[in-house]
Amino acid sequence: MLVGLKEAAVIRKLKKYTPTPFKAKDSVYDKQAADNAVAFIECLAHTKGTWAGKPFLLIDWQEQIIRDVFGTLKPSGYRQFNTAYIEIPKKNGKSELAAAVALLLTCGDNEERAEVYGCAADRQQASIVFEVAKDMVTMCPALTKRVKILASQKRIVYLPTGSYYQVLSADVANKHGFNTHGVIFDELHTQPNRRLFDVMTKGSGDARMQPLYFLITTAGDNTNSICWEVHSKAKDILDGRKTDLTFYPVIYGTEENDSWTDPKVWKKANPSLGITVGLDKVKTACESAQQNPAEENAFRQLRLNQWVKQAIRWMPMDVWDKCTFPVDPKALEGRICYGGLDLSSSTDITAFVLVFPPLDETDKYVILPFFWIPEENIDLRVRRDHVNYDLWKKQGCLLTSEGNVVHYGFIETFIEQLGKKYNIREIAFDRWGAVQMVQNLEGMGFTVVPFGQGFKDMSPPTKELMKLTLEQRIVHGGQPVLRWMMDNIYIRTDPAGNIKPDKEKSTEKIDGAVATIMALDRALRNGGGENESVYDGRGLFILG
Repeated sequence: MLVGLKEAAVIRKLKKYTPTPFKAKDSVYDKQAADNAVAFIECLAHTKGTWAGKPFLLIDWQEQIIRDVFGTLKPSGYRQFNTAYIEIPKKNGKSELAAAVALLLTCGDNEERAEVYGCAADRQQASIVFEVAKDMVTMCPALTKRVKILASQKRIVYLPTGSYYQVLSADVANKHGFNTHGVIFDELHTQPNRRLFDVMTKGSGDARMQPLYFLITTAGDNTNSICWEVHSKAKDILDGRKTDLTFYPVIYGTEENDSWTDPKVWKKANPSLGITVGLDKVKTACESAQQNPAEENAFRQLRLNQWVKQAIRWMPMDVWDKCTFPVDPKALEGRICYGGLDLSSSTDITAFVLVFPPLDETDKYVILPFFWIPEENIDLRVRRDHVNYDLWKKQGCLLTSEGNVVHYGFIETFIEQLGKKYNIREIAFDRWGAVQMVQNLEGMGFTVVPFGQGFKDMSPPTKELMKLTLEQRIVHGGQPVLRWMMDNIYIRTDPAGNIKPDKEKSTEKIDGAVATIMALDRALRNGGGENESVYDGRGLFILG
């Protein structure tokens, strides 16, 4: 949307059209069909900001998409592409383009009784595109004569063909029977699950000759989502790893190793920079993110269209990787250490981590982690989670137990054997679970201490873990499962500035990280046996 722009801003037009490289060999570029689509849209008007009421002239990248999607035709004369996936940062004119396409499918596609639906994570989000489309209709005399707006129902009806554009409510995922000509999916990355997407795209358009699923979104932060699935498919097609002649991919964004503070990188990700996106706005957002690391991920995701793990990045992986010093388990035998146990559930990953305190001022904290997963469903997990469990198993970084659940007795025996090698002084565990195992471990002679998961208990060792990592005073050997979990951590902060890992907000597993923090706490408190608590020298007030 063109908010706050000066009229001096110039729309960058498409000088020479080149057909999409994804055009099938037997498809043709129909200039007339493409011209008609472009002409329809450019008869509409901008609805907000300085340019409200002025013609909606397509920017070069927008026109390329419209010509590709609406002008690439099969020998039958129908459109080649049924799905268009457009991934682009915020403020690039996404909502207005989506609204224009919705009206084109409803009023300008020569489809009798076309059903066009606006979908989003909730009705409010879906209404954003609808409101833009409604305003476009009221600002276009030709459409005003032919269109009926039912604002209370969030419906736009094109009277000559009986076609309509309808915002769907959130419970539509439970319904079927749609005869879809078009679907506009706004911010696909916010979909909580795949149910709505499947209902609207799997078979709903079978009765139509050229249905179009127009998916437009910024990058997300959940790699177990439907949006990530579609994003991955788009990337595979763009990179030549997959072929789907019905799928049209467009991704504007930057790579993870691109310098996010570089204006050249901003330009690469934002094709409307200087037109709908003010350079000053991006610069201000970048400066704010530099001063507040918690904003970095939001900047990367929303301004540079990078897929990020969490809404708030906590452990920078480049910092973590600098602590990849070798770990020799044999050399650690006989040394004092402290354990952290996170059982999670019997069908999930179980983590047990040993932390060895330094022997002297020149030594470091050594982390020795162990992970278990049920053997039976490992292949299913690889396919479902897109995580390298099978590779980690081959590398010996992930242990498995027989069957489809982790047998706690197996883990107890394993810990008992570890106790014969290492001087395990204490094992910390989540006080809300593992009652039976705790009793069994105590019966084996281990000192087992409950560990709360609230701010009071978790904040000091979590902060200390970051400090030790920054100082390169920990050693973890680059263990890949633990690295993955460290990269998954979402941090919750309370008003007093205390922090803790948040399992609910972390979209992927963090059990090993939590177990590490618990074990580190005991090591920091007790050291090698004769030392005072490290916390005493940090100026931290310890409760409990």
